[in-house]
Parts: sequence; C-alpha cells; structure tokens
Amino acid sequence: MSTDQKAPGCPLHFDHYDHALQDDPYPTYARLREEAPLYHNEEHDFWVLSRHADLHRAFRTDDVFSNRMGVSLDPSSWNENAHLVTSFLGMDPPEQTRLRKLVSRGFTPKRVADLEPRIAEISAQYLDAAVEKGTFDWITEYAGTFPMDVISEMLGVPEADRDEVRHYADLLVVREDGLRDVPPAGFEAAVWLFGYYARLLADRKQNPGDDLISALLTVADGGDRDEGGRMTDEELTAFLFLMVVAGNETTTKLLGNAVASISAHPDQRTAVFADPALVEPWIEETLRYEASSQFLARLTLQDFTVEGVTCPAGSKLMFALGAANHDHEVFSNADEFDIMRDKAELARHIAFGGGRHYCLGANLARLEARIALTQLVERCSSIDVAGEPRRFYSANVRGYASLPVTVTPR
Repeated sequence: MSTDQKAPGCPLHFDHYDHALQDDPYPTYARLREEAPLYHNEEHDFWVLSRHADLHRAFRTDDVFSNRMGVSLDPSSWNENAHLVTSFLGMDPPEQTRLRKLVSRGFTPKRVADLEPRIAEISAQYLDAAVEKGTFDWITEYAGTFPMDVISEMLGVPEADRDEVRHYADLLVVREDGLRDVPPAGFEAAVWLFGYYARLLADRKQNPGDDLISALLTVADGGDRDEGGRMTDEELTAFLFLMVVAGNETTTKLLGNAVASISAHPDQRTAVFADPALVEPWIEETLRYEASSQFLARLTLQDFTVEGVTCPAGSKLMFALGAANHDHEVFSNADEFDIMRDKAELARHIAFGGGRHYCLGANLARLEARIALTQLVERCSSIDVAGEPRRFYSANVRGYASLPVTVTPR
C-alpha cells in the first residue's frame, strides 16, 4: 500500500492481492471498518465485510452466505466444484453437515491428544538442531517443516516421502505479484498431491494402520448409511488435500507471526521467556493480532445491507478476519500486541472462523503451537529477529517465508 493510500481523505482502495497492502494491511483495515464496513471493489467486482459484529453474525447466517463456490477468490478456485479441493469448506448444509460429521468421527479430539508425545518428538528434532546453531531461519529450518511433518505423521505418510510432500505443499498457496490466480507451479503441485494421496488411500485400503486415513476409511465403510451415506474416495482425497493446506500453512504462519511479534516487544518477550504459563496467551494474542487466515470468501445468496450499502445476491464477498480481529469496538488498544490482554477479549477473536465452519483443526493448531513455543522458552532465554524477514504473499494467508533469528540457549 502506498503512503498516499494510508493518508486520510484519499480514495479508499482495497485489493487483497496487492503485495504492498499485504506488507501492512492494518491502516486500510481500519479505514474499511470506519468508512466502508461493506466495501465494493468495482474493478474486480468483489465485496468485503470487515467489522467484528458483522462477521460474527455472518458466520452464522447460512441462508445468506454460502460456501458452495469455495473460500478463495482465485479464479481457478472459485467454482461449483470447489468441494473437490476444499472438502466440506466448499459445501453448504446438508452436504456439509453430513461430511463434517463423518470426518469428525475419525479426526477426534482424542486422536489429536494422543499424538502429543509424537508431536513433541518431531518438534524437538527440528528445534534442537536449530537452537544448536544459534542463528537460523525460524521458518525454513523449523516452523515450515514441523507442522507438515505432524500432518504427515497423522495421515501415515512414510518418512521417506515427507520432504517431497512438503515441497509440493509449499507451492500451493504462493501468489506471484501481479497474478490473481494460482501460478503454474501451484497447479502442478496440486496435481502431484492429488495423485500422491489417491495412491496412499488405495494402499491404506489394502494395508490399514493406526493413522487418520485408516480411521476415515473405517468411518466410511461402517455404520453410517443411516447418517446420509458414506465418504467416497473423492471426498476422502479432497479432505486429505485440505489437511495439507489448512493444517500445514496456517500453523507455519502462526509460529512465524508469534516469534516476529514477541521479538518486536522486548518487555513481553522477557515475561514469556521467564514464565512458560504465558505461552498460551502469547498464542491467542498472535491469533488475534496476526491471524494466519486473513480472508475467507463467500457467495451471497440474498441481498444484504450494512449501513445503507447493499450487496446483491450472487456476489463474491470476502470475510476480512484480520480486520475484524483489530476492531476497537471489541478489543481495547486493538492495534497493540499484548499477551497480557484480558482473557475475555482474547476469547472473542475469530482467527478460526465461526459457526458451522469453525476450523476443525483448531485444537491441533493450538496443540502444535503450545508444544513448539513451550519447547522454545524451555531451551532458550530469548529470541531476536536477526535479519531482514521476507514476507509470504498469498491471497488468503498472512505470514513469513523467511524469518532469520538468533536465540540465546539456556
């Protein structure tokens, strides 16, 4: 975003594909909430909803805001076949209700909790090697590897395949400057991953194990016909693909945003490294202050109006989670990062969405972040950003591609 765009009185322009805006979106978010809480980008014909109260209500109004075209405005993603890639995120009830219920029976809180010792092992494997170096890249050497390996562990991806799976997963969500769609490398990565997971699914049918894919196959094949049918191979593969994107990238960005934010606030950094009990509020404030998922798309099924402005039925609409999480009507000193923020306020952030589409992986993301950041404060007395960070540019996700740091081991 240019300096002029930040200046009061200049025409308000918002485009989530703009790399300059992604560098610092919060002044524009403030203008959206104050000047155009229902904003229309006429050039590209999409709308933006940015106030917390409006989004809280919209997440729970399925008869107006539909998921059937998907959750991204990338032209290749915005279509009625979005569910083939984003699983139940690209569906409305009753199809969404049925599929999410079936998935939930395999992806249980107990299954996530039972993984905790193994998640801790995976985290320590990467973190110990990085901390020993003293100076390293928090993203490429830790936060970008650990979450994907957790997903692979959960799905039963063999260790020998994990580097390759992670490589293709990383290519899925990058957006090149000036390009308003998935770049060619992203399409190639999607084809590769769909092929890989189809083969893995076929193998698990013949050789079931103690992994999520095997559990989902059991759910699909047993006892669910009276609940609206069974999961098809197509539905199973789409869910596995969703796990790669939603379960990997968002947690990587959460961990990067957490370290960047705490490093910029030395007093809070001192406090959390002296008291691991502050790790959980550190995580929740990061989710509020720098939500990994900044935008979710919806199709409007009916006209709706905010402060005299009407968005017509059939429109493309963006839920601006990042803007809502900085709403001064809900959060005191909303533009300040504060791990001591009142717990009642923190409980109101919408980083994981809301309503029937509330993130199914929220418990896993929080568990991974708690393990990662607790291990960090146990092993180190401080962490500092030690070089020029490189931002990760995406249509929906906010975070870093590179974050050089220096740690002080205990």
